[in-house]
Amino acid sequence: MADPQSYRPRDIPEHPGVYRFYNKQDKIIYVGKAKNLKNRLTNYFQANLLTKTQRMVNEAVRVDWTIVGSELEALALEFSWIKQYQPKYNVQFKDDKSYPYLALSLNDEYPNIFITRKDKRPGYKYFGPYTNAWALRNTFEVLLKVFPIRSCSASNFKSAQKSKRQCLLGDIGKCAAPCVGWISKEDHQDLAQRLNEFMESGMENILPKLHEEMQSAAGNEEFERAGRLRDQIESFEKAQKSTQGNFSDELDGDFIAIYQDGFHTAGSIFSMQRGSVKGSRSWIVDQENAIEGQDVLSSLLYSIYGNGAILVPHHIYINAEPQEIPQLEDWLASIAGFQVKIKVPRRGEKLDLLATVKRNAQYSLIQYLSKRATDAAVSGKALTEIEELLELGRTPLRIECFDISNISGTSVVASMVVFEDGMPKKSAYRRFIINTDEGFDDTRAMHQVITRRLKRLINDRAENEAEVAQLGGKPSKFAYPPQLIVVDGGAPQVSAAQRALSELRIDDIALCGLAKRLEEVWLPGSSDPLILPRSSEGLYLLQRIRDEAHRFAITFHRSRRSKTMLESILDEVPQLGQTRRSALLVRFGSVAAIRKASVQDIAATPGIGPKIAELIGIHLAGIGREKVNVQTGEITSN
Repeated sequence: MADPQSYRPRDIPEHPGVYRFYNKQDKIIYVGKAKNLKNRLTNYFQANLLTKTQRMVNEAVRVDWTIVGSELEALALEFSWIKQYQPKYNVQFKDDKSYPYLALSLNDEYPNIFITRKDKRPGYKYFGPYTNAWALRNTFEVLLKVFPIRSCSASNFKSAQKSKRQCLLGDIGKCAAPCVGWISKEDHQDLAQRLNEFMESGMENILPKLHEEMQSAAGNEEFERAGRLRDQIESFEKAQKSTQGNFSDELDGDFIAIYQDGFHTAGSIFSMQRGSVKGSRSWIVDQENAIEGQDVLSSLLYSIYGNGAILVPHHIYINAEPQEIPQLEDWLASIAGFQVKIKVPRRGEKLDLLATVKRNAQYSLIQYLSKRATDAAVSGKALTEIEELLELGRTPLRIECFDISNISGTSVVASMVVFEDGMPKKSAYRRFIINTDEGFDDTRAMHQVITRRLKRLINDRAENEAEVAQLGGKPSKFAYPPQLIVVDGGAPQVSAAQRALSELRIDDIALCGLAKRLEEVWLPGSSDPLILPRSSEGLYLLQRIRDEAHRFAITFHRSRRSKTMLESILDEVPQLGQTRRSALLVRFGSVAAIRKASVQDIAATPGIGPKIAELIGIHLAGIGREKVNVQTGEITSN
């Protein structure tokens, strides 16, 4: 890494401009803008920089700048360079989806209309892009009913001309069938021109025109044509109703919301026209390398409107206020050709709609993180980070995590989950019932479960070595040792687990603990925790493993608690022994279910006759009107 002072520039101008940091491969790693270049660049060479800024400055080997005339020019140039160079330390929202267009081939002998996602080609008229593919297809179907020009491929058109047989679209009224002469070439071209004019007008006046033509056709006694126009009007009205929401007509413009979770961020947009959602889309950004203090909202606006894929509206509503709103409005106006306003609603329907948009951003981020969790490349990077940060001697390809669950020391259980190659292996999960005869505390329970697991490992390994040597085959699942054991907890839990390892003289398995409060990683014998970077893939994997162990333990604890409480309540019923209680437990599963059952249903249980069923009913009714938790079987007073 270079010493920032070795390339610190001198005589920096005090003018607006855009600057670029380069690494030793002469690749741009960061682009920024400044109202005053000297003031801004000087800050990068001071002491006590934030972590990511320090990393970027140390990676860079030189910096240059370009002076511009105004802050607006600086903003536009910054966005242009970010798009061109894709610097790793700039916030960049990613969207790997292409946008569909409606294309019209007006220069053809027989014009054709179709939906495409390909690059624009000369000779075609394009409308769009459309952010909602479903809405585009719905509109496309309606357009073919109103303007039935051909939408088939060139090969199908020629085939129909040769066979003198129109295709299905002609039979169902979605094509005027110029291939078989139902309409002349000139009339078909005129129909295509009318469609073009209609699309260019923004589809605003179609219904009045259609009503006018229908009345004219009816007045001229062209009843068949009037009937077709009536059907077309109904199709358009139905299409409009299908896209209407429960919003007022005053909602018009783009509604943009951003959702942040740690070092990951997602943004979503709803494009509204008179209360109707015309399209929606989401973008994701991983801010692992993004320098602190960057304006994420400005980056999102650039991702949405910077490439021309989405048209700029007159009004943009967002759920947070970006920096330099006037400059952003001027930049958007330069793209749109008219004045653009950015607003942050504080109350009312617009704020409610933004909350919905934010929920969409949140679920987009959840899907993104879920996809990353199953990505082998990401898992491999996470395992490598764990190996390096914990200074392990080998990559932890098999990780086992243990968690304890209880309520006030009762129904104490433990869970063991297994991750192999960074992925959960649920067939290897195990559950343990903790023996509390000698008393209970969390560390004692952790020592017990680790001891039981490792004793099983030793025993199964010895037994299976002999068996595999004689008969061949694979060892049992418990005979596979983990490279790393993770316990849910801090120093006390780690010490208890280490004591179990030492007592069994196992020194080839690494150990660590992950504390929930500050996500600290505790190592055996260490007085201070290890703080992993919050953006670390290794930390994210450890969190996933710990959370999975916690979920598995809680699930088992609830089922155990339910059975215990069910049995304790039924213990008080006369003439109800262990066998009959087990039969009731198997059939009904909970006190709440037994309480809802009739005496006849209870009596139908094997070993339970009418007399005992009546005693059970009286006993449960005699408990009073306490509330029974359906999931746990716990009885609580109203």
